[in-house]
Amino acid sequence: MNTGVAIHHVQVAVPAGGEAAARSFYGVLLGLAEVAKPPGLVGGGGVWFDTGSVPLHLGVDPDFRPSRKGHVAFQVTDLERIRERVRAAGHPVNDDEALPGYRRFYTDDPFGNRVELLEPE
Repeated sequence: MNTGVAIHHVQVAVPAGGEAAARSFYGVLLGLAEVAKPPGLVGGGGVWFDTGSVPLHLGVDPDFRPSRKGHVAFQVTDLERIRERVRAAGHPVNDDEALPGYRRFYTDDPFGNRVELLEPE
């Protein structure tokens, strides 16, 4: 039964002062476009990105702890290129059993949050 509920955005916690590292990882390394936060939310820190589907909001959590299990999964079009970029940037590349129909690996963002990258086979 569809109740009209849809995902509007996904929020991932980051520590205070992590905006530059977030821009480097999510913007430069993964290629996401940063979007401006509404003026009333700028003061709280963090950074927002356009993923082409569901927006990604990185929000400052004063009691930050990295998410080691829960994660965002990004579907990409050139997994091997992304894998090499991630590895070259010094982030871990942890291969996992293929999800049926996909190839994938996990890495960590600069704050230790788990990130999945996958591509249809």
